[in-house]
Amino acid sequence: MAKQQVSKQRGVRGSRTGRPIMALLDLLGRRWALRILWELREAPLTSRALRTACDEASPTVLQTRLDELRDAGFIELSDGSGYGLTPLGRELCETFMPLHRFAERWRK
Repeated sequence: MAKQQVSKQRGVRGSRTGRPIMALLDLLGRRWALRILWELREAPLTSRALRTACDEASPTVLQTRLDELRDAGFIELSDGSGYGLTPLGRELCETFMPLHRFAERWRK
């Protein structure tokens, strides 16, 4: 829990107030953050499998995002199965499903 408190107090790009919605949008707007969450929505993935799913993203950038998402409480590293969503991470991904369905209809 201490890690969550630290990440919530960090400065937020594009906001002087650091309101929770701005902090969330800042985190999710970082390169690969949403993609990582999206790829983990169905099952945990190892670091290597996640990198492959993310179109061979830079290992350094991918690890940075994984650390940030772990600090925020959205993902966790479990023994053997790799990275997976926490209950909070699953809740976040569920909030994106209406947007996903809209995008699918829009693209047709």
